[in-house]
Amino acid sequence: MTDAQAQPTLETIDDDKCRAMVQHLEFIGRRWVGAIILAGIRGARRFSEYRVLVEGISDRLLSVRLKELEAEGFIERTVVPTTPVTISYAPTRRGRELIAAAQPLTTWAIADERRQHLRAVSD
Repeated sequence: MTDAQAQPTLETIDDDKCRAMVQHLEFIGRRWVGAIILAGIRGARRFSEYRVLVEGISDRLLSVRLKELEAEGFIERTVVPTTPVTISYAPTRRGRELIAAAQPLTTWAIADERRQHLRAVSD
């Protein structure tokens, strides 16, 4: 790893970088956003497939979130002029990069959950 690729430190994270990170975290932290993108990575394409893979989400909220994800460039919506019309959704490159970037956080969260569980059991 070169110096340019070194892990950020408190000295290298300025206000603009912090604002950008917070802005992104607030969007992807919205309820269901991560689960919807993950469902797309797992192969969902049609609305009904997303509904099955994202258990508990209402049709209305799924529709709203898919529109938001499309507007932000995380999901691509394709309309095929068949009878009836076929609409599919797929993660964009940006959506796939988001999942890849979230992997270390996911790994940490799972390990932290286990530590918290072990701590609760031992108390």
